[in-house]
Amino acid sequence: MTTPWEPTPSPYVEFSRNSWRQLRANTPLTLTEADLDDLRGLGDPLSIDEVEDVYLPLTRLLNLFFTGDSGLRDTLSTFLNESVRPTPFVIGVAGSVAVGKSTVARLLRALLARWPEHPRVELVTTDNFLHPNAELERRGLMNRKGFPESYDRRALLRFISRIKAGAKEQTIPVYSHLEYDILPGEHQTVRTPDILILEGINVLQVPPTGVMSVSDYFDFSIYVDAKVEHIRQWYLERFLALRQTRFSDPRSYFHAQARSQTDDEAIAFARHIWHEVNERNLHENILPTRARATLVLHKAPDHSIQRIRLRRI
Repeated sequence: MTTPWEPTPSPYVEFSRNSWRQLRANTPLTLTEADLDDLRGLGDPLSIDEVEDVYLPLTRLLNLFFTGDSGLRDTLSTFLNESVRPTPFVIGVAGSVAVGKSTVARLLRALLARWPEHPRVELVTTDNFLHPNAELERRGLMNRKGFPESYDRRALLRFISRIKAGAKEQTIPVYSHLEYDILPGEHQTVRTPDILILEGINVLQVPPTGVMSVSDYFDFSIYVDAKVEHIRQWYLERFLALRQTRFSDPRSYFHAQARSQTDDEAIAFARHIWHEVNERNLHENILPTRARATLVLHKAPDHSIQRIRLRRI
């Protein structure tokens, strides 16, 4: 007897942009065009329409998760017959270099901070936990910057575990994209947030067996996705734009190189870095973590989000 063919069940529910935006309900738009100007990344044409269609439904969903987390805490308090103090709701934002995850994280921070339930929203990037260049040089890892071994993973895990345990204040290093290094003597202080957004290419990666991972502390996670050929093009466009902006600053790590290279040489250099570092890291370490995300935002060639995948609970 022939068994009728059935599609393999998926752990995700998939939405078109049109079907997703229906889930906004009455979530108000609290950002202006001027606000968006401050939040957009270089080459990332974020629009008010996209905020309304994609991110307002997402912030509504996150607020429901946040509220549900409070309910679970009340349940635990009842069981233990003692008060359980609130701890931060932690959101991870992952994705490739140049895919626009930093813009997503900044936008979510701005939108979530306008909800009355959680006015204190902190944003931390995992770049702050990169080893300083001197240490990377000592370990022979400068050409693998961004790979898992280039981060101080113990410090990152210690930070997120203390945050989730309710530590009142934590001080962490600061990374400068201009100087391409950890800044000596500079620190970011994180003080008892209602919500913490942790953004970085490595936040969903799983360490060796038996070791806790950063994502073990997440209450919600987002993977910003796109086809590799589109991300490659965005990376090259961003690199060339940076030659005319950030790299022209004498403090920039790439200043001398930007001044000495022709346009053709710069393009060849960017292609080499993409192929040897960023694309390898994407295939080996980042893309395999996509299936671990609670929500996947898939971008079209023009950077707009057209498909959304939500993990079934």
